[in-house]
Order: sequence, then C-alpha cells, then structure tokens
Amino acid sequence: MDPMEERLISASGAALSGPLNARETAPATAPTARPAAPAAEPAAAVRVTERRALGEVVGFEEFLHQLHREKRRAERSRTPLSLAMFHLADRNQRGALQVDRLLESLCAVKRETDVVGHAGDAQVAVLCPDTDEAGTRSLLRKVSRQAGDLPFVMSVATFPDDLFDSLAQGIEVPQVFEPFIATETADHQAGYALKRTLDVVGALFALIVLSPVMLAVALAVGLGSRGPVIFRQTRVGKGGVPFTFYKFRSMVTGGNDAIHREFVANLIKTAADPTPASDDEPVLYKIKADPRVTRVGRFIRRTSLDELPQLFNVLKGDMSLVGPRPPLPYELAQYQPWHLRRILALKPGITGLWQVEGRSRVSFNEMVRMDLRYIRDCSLATDLSLLVRTVRVVLHCEGAV
Repeated sequence: MDPMEERLISASGAALSGPLNARETAPATAPTARPAAPAAEPAAAVRVTERRALGEVVGFEEFLHQLHREKRRAERSRTPLSLAMFHLADRNQRGALQVDRLLESLCAVKRETDVVGHAGDAQVAVLCPDTDEAGTRSLLRKVSRQAGDLPFVMSVATFPDDLFDSLAQGIEVPQVFEPFIATETADHQAGYALKRTLDVVGALFALIVLSPVMLAVALAVGLGSRGPVIFRQTRVGKGGVPFTFYKFRSMVTGGNDAIHREFVANLIKTAADPTPASDDEPVLYKIKADPRVTRVGRFIRRTSLDELPQLFNVLKGDMSLVGPRPPLPYELAQYQPWHLRRILALKPGITGLWQVEGRSRVSFNEMVRMDLRYIRDCSLATDLSLLVRTVRVVLHCEGAV
C-alpha cells in the first residue's frame, strides 16, 4: 500500500480507494491519546481565537455566508465546489487540543482561496472553490500527512455533481449537503407562519366539497382501463427529500417512460433559447397527444381533475397547496445548478405562480424564475390570491394539455 494511503488510514480509518463524494468514512479506533497538561486546554482555545483574528479561520456563520456566495459563483461559472467536514472524536477538554491540531494542519496545506471554518463541537469545515473530487483527495492526503495520528471522520461532497446524483436517484440528500441546500442566511425562513395552517384547513375543505367529484373520477378511471385508480410516483420535495406523489391514473398501466424522459431532456436543454414563445407556438411543459394517455385520462388532465389526490399529499405534509411543482428525479438530472433553487427552500405545491400565470406559454427557464419569485415573495395574501385564480384557470382549462 502507498505510504500516503497508510497515513490516511491512520487519520480517518478508511482508505480512499473508492469515490469520496457524498460519503462518510468510518472512524478509526482511536489511538492512545497524548496526555495533556492541565494548562493545555486554555492555550488551545486561545490559539483558535488567534487564528480567527488573523483570518486563517472563520466562524461558522461567516463560513456559511462564504459558502452561499461561492455556491452562486459555481452556479454561474459551472465550476465544481467541494466541501469537507471533519468530525473529531473527543468533545471533552482534549477536544480543543485536537481542534487546534487539525486547524494547524489545514492552515498549513490549504490554498489561499480555500476557506476554513470552526463549526464548534469538535467540527471543522473546509470549503474548496474550483475543486473537484480529485482536488479534494489531494487536500485530504496533505491534511492526513500533517495531522499524523489525529482521529477524525471525514464527510466530503462536491457541488453540484454529487447533489445531482443523489436527487436523480430519488434518494434522500446526504447530511453533508445540508449547508448547500440551506437558505441564504440562518435567520431566514422561507414561507410564512400560517402557511401550514392554510394547507391543512384548505385541503380538508377541498376534500369535503370535492369528494363526490373525486368518487366519480375514481369510478371513471377504474372502468375506463385496467390498472390502479391512484397513480403513485416518486417526486422530489423540499430540500431534495423524495416522497410518494399521488394522482388519478391518466395513462395505461406499464407504459414506458422513455418518451417523457426524452421530452424533458429536450425541454430543459433548449431552455437557454432566449426567443420567447408566441401565442401560436406555446412552449408545452407536457407532451401533446401522448400515446400513453387514456381517453378518460385526456379529460381529467384537461380539467386538472387528475391532481385532486395531491390533497392527501398536503395533509401528509409532503406538499403545500401553493408552491413549485415537484419534479421527477430524472428531471433533476437535466437541471442546471441554479434550477435546483426551486425545490430547496419550500414544499412543492399543487398550484403556483407558474400554473396560474405561465402554464404552456413560457419556457422552462422562465418557469423556474417564476418559482423563485414566488419563493422570495411568498405570503398569505399571495397564496389566497393564487388559490382563487387557480379556480378560474381550471374552470376555463387554460393552458391544459
């Protein structure tokens, strides 16, 4: 084994022979600690404070601020951005000594553009702009050589590659990505205080009022073609968390989704076209004349009746009455990094700004911008207005396919 790999094993407990991205290495059996003198703890704490004063290390709030700034830059430039979290074994008096040793090792090998943050509770974070997996491997090997036998566990991820991989597979986003998907500032909370109350009251009211309609649709779907009445599908919700999405089935059972995958890929690929859609040539977000759609399915799609079972998603807390539409995992595989912002801050909704104002008349990029505008300006008055306008849009079948 390469000496560098041996050194890395002693530091982290696992060789980096496999991919590093979005993984956590297993902790090593802690080596025998060096005895610390009674005065070592205060001295270590002072050294950490001195590193902050010199600008070598930043506090975690400032670290998050710089992370969000670099994330936006990575979105614009489409360059990789890597994050490494170091979790030390001890949280007692010896922990401050270990933190200082780790910070010393990091400051000795990091580049000028890298950002080191002391996250407290025996945790240190390193942000590496313009750095892919290979570059992160190189940094970790250097840290391991410097740190010697210091026991720590590493969590590593590269934005946006690993995040896209996780979302496209329909799995929950690894914990190491939480700083990437958090809101811009720690004290900012998207939405408003009564949003969940409106969701529960509104969904219950709609279910009571529309229960006869839902029963009629269920009978029509069941009698119209073979298969389950309710179609279940994995969608991606707030923060990249997957959930089971409900609709009345509008397609034949067992249909191949290849046609939709190709359609979505082409839709997002051509989203950069600055030419706006005309009234004669609308940009369709759904496939026109999809051969998989049943006769009953065409009617309930045109009238949006197929969406009614999502009221149960709202009651479960997976969705909201108003918000961005939840994408399919394979849609996310086609996203540009900035597109991800539409799914990270708020729960997805049954209706929203795009469904009311955009429908089939705007490009995919414009749809994303409308979702971001809603996330930024979300309020009780906005939601009530959109719900009322949704009723008018549905009754007139505006923009439906």
